[in-house]
Amino acid sequence: MYFTEEHNLFRKSLQEFLKKEVVPHIDKWEKTGTIEPFIWKKFGDMGFFGIHYPEAYGGLNLDLFYTVILQEELQRINSGGFAAAVWAHVYLAMTHLNAEGSEAIKEKYLAPSIAGEKIGCLCITEPSGGSDVAGISTTAVKEGDFYVINGSKTFITNGVYSDYLVVAAKTNPELGNKGMSIFVVDRETEGISATKLDKLGWRASDTAEIAFDNVRVPTSNLLGEENQGFGYILQHFSLERLVMGINAHARAEYALEYALNYMSERTAFGKELDKYQALRHKFVDLYADMEVCKQFNYAVTYRLEKGEYVVKEASVSKLKSTEMADKVVYECLQFLGGYGYMEDYPLARLWRDSRLGPIGGGTSEILREILSKMIIDKKEYKSKI
Repeated sequence: MYFTEEHNLFRKSLQEFLKKEVVPHIDKWEKTGTIEPFIWKKFGDMGFFGIHYPEAYGGLNLDLFYTVILQEELQRINSGGFAAAVWAHVYLAMTHLNAEGSEAIKEKYLAPSIAGEKIGCLCITEPSGGSDVAGISTTAVKEGDFYVINGSKTFITNGVYSDYLVVAAKTNPELGNKGMSIFVVDRETEGISATKLDKLGWRASDTAEIAFDNVRVPTSNLLGEENQGFGYILQHFSLERLVMGINAHARAEYALEYALNYMSERTAFGKELDKYQALRHKFVDLYADMEVCKQFNYAVTYRLEKGEYVVKEASVSKLKSTEMADKVVYECLQFLGGYGYMEDYPLARLWRDSRLGPIGGGTSEILREILSKMIIDKKEYKSKI
């Protein structure tokens, strides 16, 4: 219904690439917390960073189901940190460059991002604000041909090793969320400092708290129009949340496949674990939850590909899929018993990584309130841009 023969060939090619170029390095990157930069150029050479970006900048201009495949296969190599580093670059930072960047910005940042020559990060969340995008306090004051940025961001994926930062700041604080703008900032700009954070999971990715101390950014680095940043961010929430929903159903599916294979081989009291009714029925319940989320996510992807505004549906995707995955991975670890708790088996890492799902990109609590406003209060979130 959704995937053509071309999609299936792409999936096979991606699987082979990941198995050859990425999987041999994952354990090292998980231990060091540093993804070696050589891999980004290889991704760029294969076109994986440019799947749905314009051909004019080196992209492939393919439909969103290629994006689904990329996200699903990245989850199956069992490094939430590596997967996050890829999608934070491609679907957070690059999304803004493509949608709001000038021609000069696209040539300078988007084209090399697609080629894997530059890696980006998106800086919105702040230490005092969490999921409250409208409440950011970082400021950008215009002085001649520059904006001077002061403030801090936190929980920023790719925040240490990226080459550029896409930064949200208040250019007119008196206007609240109507006074927010977005900038692209070179990493080497004076006044930027990053502190790497120590996390429960996503160990391979570099998550940072970033400080901006009188950082001078050329006015030409403004993305889109001044004071329109909040609208731009809202406009892209659908894709961001849907990507996280897809990630979630994919890691749940991987956990179920691994657990079922283990249960079919592991015996207790003379028969395989998958022959015990209590375990069989629990497994089927978990599988059904995963499949419902998976099919919902595919349907929302189809509507987004057609150009529909699906922020409500994408929020549901992120909310339900990430909570489902958390439950599924937890129970799959239980299926493995003591081995599930061992680092030599994949479920321990998968459980740690999955726990961020209901937190990152808008907590489940925030999403429930947003959905309450849309469903109960009939509030419209459609962008006016």
